[in-house]
Amino acid sequence: MLSEMKPKMRIEIAENAGFCPGVQRAVDIAEKAAEKYGKVYTLGELIHNEDAVADLKRKGVFAVETPDEAEKSPVVIRSHGVPKNVENEVREKCAEVFDATCPFVKRIHGIVSGMDKGSTVFVLGDKDHPEVVGIVGNASCKAYACRDFEEIDALIKSGAVKDGERFAVVVQTTFDRGKFDEYSENIRRKYARAEIYDTICNATDKRQRSARELAKKADLMIVVGGKSSSNTRRLAEICGEYCKTVFVSNADELSGQALLGLSAGSLVGITAGASTPRYIIKEVHNKMNEENIKNTENNEEDFASLLEQDQSFTRLYTNKRVKATVVSVSKKEAVVEVGAKQTGYIVREELTNDPNAEVEDIVKPGDVIDAVVIKVDDNVGTVALSKKRIDSAIGLEKLAAVKEANETIEGVVSQVVKGGVIVIYANTRVFIPGSHTGIPRTGKLEELLKKTVKFKIIEVSNERGGRVVGSIRQAMKEIRDSERAKFWESIEVGQKFEGEVRSIESYGVFVDIGPVDGLIHTADLTWNRVGHPKDIVNIGDKIKVIVKSFDAEKKRVSLTAKDPDENPWLKFVAEYKQGEVIKATVVSIMDFGAFAQIIPGVDGLIHISQISTERVTDINTVLKIGQEVDVKIIEIDNERERVSLSIRALSEPEGETESTEEEE
Repeated sequence: MLSEMKPKMRIEIAENAGFCPGVQRAVDIAEKAAEKYGKVYTLGELIHNEDAVADLKRKGVFAVETPDEAEKSPVVIRSHGVPKNVENEVREKCAEVFDATCPFVKRIHGIVSGMDKGSTVFVLGDKDHPEVVGIVGNASCKAYACRDFEEIDALIKSGAVKDGERFAVVVQTTFDRGKFDEYSENIRRKYARAEIYDTICNATDKRQRSARELAKKADLMIVVGGKSSSNTRRLAEICGEYCKTVFVSNADELSGQALLGLSAGSLVGITAGASTPRYIIKEVHNKMNEENIKNTENNEEDFASLLEQDQSFTRLYTNKRVKATVVSVSKKEAVVEVGAKQTGYIVREELTNDPNAEVEDIVKPGDVIDAVVIKVDDNVGTVALSKKRIDSAIGLEKLAAVKEANETIEGVVSQVVKGGVIVIYANTRVFIPGSHTGIPRTGKLEELLKKTVKFKIIEVSNERGGRVVGSIRQAMKEIRDSERAKFWESIEVGQKFEGEVRSIESYGVFVDIGPVDGLIHTADLTWNRVGHPKDIVNIGDKIKVIVKSFDAEKKRVSLTAKDPDENPWLKFVAEYKQGEVIKATVVSIMDFGAFAQIIPGVDGLIHISQISTERVTDINTVLKIGQEVDVKIIEIDNERERVSLSIRALSEPEGETESTEEEE
């Protein structure tokens, strides 16, 4: 009996113990349904707790295994959920259906049912647990239940996932957080394209965390819950890693034998699984208080007094956050003082996420820093700590705020890793996938190494150590969009740019002038005659251009490379007059006449009627391309910048040359 114990104990209940919101919701739904109909059925036990199930029976809630057993009666789908085909069968056969599936489980159903038929999904959890059975039964694609990373890895290697096929991983809501973080890290490292969904229930995470923290400081842990409850069994496993642990279903199972040997001031912690009603936890707590011996108060006071006298006594345990004073630094580590008898040290890898940083660049003797304990070795009197884990947690909060505000930030690319690059921001690693770097597939990610880049945050996950994903591409797009908007607000005809030739077509050249590309039609490339644009420019050439016209609505810009100050027509009208006889070179022959170059950039037309005093039917019989001929300037049209020439006028008396303007 507990009364055999003599020392007085301190009793503490874990902060998050007992019914989770999903279980409480299921119980409330079942009790209200029973109150309405007098008797209802659940497919399987509503929750994994024998006492709670017995209490529900007294209220008219009974468990059956198949829909046939509850035919034409009201049925409650329990919090674990059921496969889709079972749900359909229940709705067909039963009078009314109350869906008490936990919202967290429903979310997983939504993920797996939304997968493409050709995809694969792995469900990480207990294969035989009803929740996992229900998740697999709701998948719209191939689905496998796996206990750990090794099973997933083996299935992928055996061909369960084909090359290029999409696959995802979801996790049972009550799965152990530490194991999930470990498995998901292994999956990401080996299969970068895997889609991993953290579907562990927040309540489960909090319950495990508070149980772990209490167990770290307790001398004994009492875990209360049903023996068939997987999440309660997991709580017992977690507590057992840190102190003596007793697993009971209720207060009646509490044995004094488990409590023997506790000294004055011993701390006994109590936690309970998600399916444990609050009244059972209270009964266990009351029984402990009833049996607690009251005659050792002085012992407790003496013990507390001893602790106060020894100022150097600081209890260190894994994950405890402490203030550390840097004593010395070396290339590999920093030695710190943490107010305990053990010597503290932080290796370089635990000081920062930046693999290129040196210890002396991060901390100096005398610095007081925040750190977290990662290992205590009492045998050699040392404690290993981490600064970067604290920094990462703070950085994670900053990056979550950056994502929320949709800000663009910048950082230095510190590493090239499989599938992308790493940027350090606020002492936190940000992974940027290759597809988000802006580097084409044929390019090399190493081009970004040690460079400062602007990027956006597209994902922040609170998994172990934190996971942050960024995108340089999105930041670049946003910057380009902003620059384009400013461009269209400020563009003017006559505006000058220096651009780069992007592409060459038969009709012209596309030039990058910053935010947009503009088109130079072939005729606007040069003042000289052009055959094909590639004869004038090459891709990558720098070229000075002027805005000829633009359409902001259609996002089009027409450019010219002809500098008005270099217009050869100005030189022509300055040096030549109408009536002059000059030499010109035939550059092209058309049906209606021949064009002859007077100076580079200025051609004159020798109309077919002005070639000879005799009738000409085929110009090619009279003139050849490249032939130099004597001609007379018979007309200069300054408005249209055109020149009319004549060979015939050289053989006729002055004033008898026919006007060819209408014929032209």
